[in-house]
Amino acid sequence: MNDAVPLWTSSLLRWDAFHFAHIAREGHFYEHEWAFFPALPLVMHASGSVLSYVTSGQRSPDWSAILLGGAILAALFDSTRVLYRLSLHHLRSPSSAFLATALSLLPSSPATLRFASYSEPFFTYFSYRGMLACARAQWLSAAVCFAIASAFRSNGILLCGFIVWGMLVTPWLSARRDLWCSKGLFPSVYSHVQLKYWNVGFLRYWAFSNIPNFILAAPVLLNIYAFCAFYLSRLPRIVPQLLDASLFLTPSLLPHVLHGLALALVLTFSAHVQIALRVLPSLPVTYWAAARILVERPALGKAWVAWSVVWGALSCVLWAVFLPPA
Repeated sequence: MNDAVPLWTSSLLRWDAFHFAHIAREGHFYEHEWAFFPALPLVMHASGSVLSYVTSGQRSPDWSAILLGGAILAALFDSTRVLYRLSLHHLRSPSSAFLATALSLLPSSPATLRFASYSEPFFTYFSYRGMLACARAQWLSAAVCFAIASAFRSNGILLCGFIVWGMLVTPWLSARRDLWCSKGLFPSVYSHVQLKYWNVGFLRYWAFSNIPNFILAAPVLLNIYAFCAFYLSRLPRIVPQLLDASLFLTPSLLPHVLHGLALALVLTFSAHVQIALRVLPSLPVTYWAAARILVERPALGKAWVAWSVVWGALSCVLWAVFLPPA
C-alpha cells in the first residue's frame, strides 16, 4: 500500500481486512483473492468514495477512506434490534428476547462482528432480516435478504433452507393429520380421497349394479385390448426384424401399446369403468387400433364406426341433460 494510513485508521487493517481493502481498490488482482465474495469490497469502495469526496473532494478513495467507510457502515448495520424482534417472535417473552439480545453484545469476535470492515456485520444483519421475514411469512423479502447475505459470505446459500422450511415443511407439519398419512409406504392424499369419496380401488367397482357401465365401456376397452394382444403377440418378430407386413406393427408403436394397455387395465380393475369412454379417446393408440380393424377386418371396422357415431351423438344428449355416464 503506497498511501500512508493514519495510525487511528491502521487499527482497522488486520487479517482479512487487507484482502477486502485491496479488492475494494484494485479489484480481484491476485488469484487467491477470488476466495472473498464481492459484496464487502463493493460496499467499502462505495462508502470510501463518498467519504473521500465529502472530506477532501476526491472521487478516488484512498486506503484510509476505504477502511473507515467500511467500518462506519459495519457499525450502522447493527443487527441488535433485528435480533430482538426475531427473538420476541419465537420466544414470545420480552424478557427472554431482551436477555438473548443483550448477550449478543458479547460476541466471541467483537472486532469482526461490530467494528471492522469485515463481511460478518453485513452478513449477520441481512441473515437476521431474512429470518424475521420468514417468521412473518414474507417470502419475497426473505429471499432478497438471503440473496444479499449470500453476496457477503458463501455459507449464505444455506439460508434458503429457512424458506423451504417455512413454505413446505411447516405447512406439512401443522396440517391436520389424517388416516391416509399412516397408510402404506408412500401415503397419498389423492388415493385416500379417491377411495373415501368415490370408492375407487382394486375391484371395488366390480359389483352387479355396475354391469351396465361395463357394457357401455366395453367397445373402447375391447378395442385397446385387441390391438395390444395383436401387437404384443407378434413382438418377437417385430423387434429383430424391425419390419412387418402390417402397417400396425412398427417398433415405434411399442411404448404407445404398453401405455394403452396399462391404462386400460387400471380403468378395468381399479376405476369407475365408464370413464374409459372419455379417457381412452385421449390416446392415439385408440384410433390406430380402430384403423387396423377397418383396414384388416372391414366388417368389424364398420361396426366400430357405426357405434362411434351413434354413441357419440347419444352421449352428447346424456351429458347435456345431466345423465350418466359422464
